[in-house]
Amino acid sequence: MRTQWLWAVVVVVLVVSAGVSEAKRGGRRGKKGRKTMNRGTITKFKSEDSRAYYNNNNGAKITLWSHFESEYVLGRKIVFMCKAEGEPRPVITWFKDGIELYAHSFFQLHEWKEGKGEIKSKMEIDPATQMDAGFYECQADNKYAVDIKGFSADYSIEFV
Repeated sequence: MRTQWLWAVVVVVLVVSAGVSEAKRGGRRGKKGRKTMNRGTITKFKSEDSRAYYNNNNGAKITLWSHFESEYVLGRKIVFMCKAEGEPRPVITWFKDGIELYAHSFFQLHEWKEGKGEIKSKMEIDPATQMDAGFYECQADNKYAVDIKGFSADYSIEFV
């Protein structure tokens, strides 16, 4: 009984330490250590109605977005882009560190409707400060789907 318990503890320690070492090496990251958003694919559905809903070709899909990692210079303008399509036309919402962003004097949002079911959104921060560093997300949604692309932004100091 004691030997079985000891082996169980050894197995748990090995599994946990393997997960920690993978995280230290940047495991579960894409090319060049970049974070990627992978929400997986649904393979089992409760009904054919739910299968049709989740596999709807008219669902919101982000087709163009800013780079995953962006470095900006303090005092300069930051510009992020996001383009989505779907039917009905998706709505684009911007988030920083999980909080929805709204326009104000140093932060502007611009949107253009392009073609049938397409929308393009540009977010500008001018001038950029240290407080603007963080994880940004562009979320496109319509009645069939929600698509999210995320990227991080960090600042650098420009010496003249």
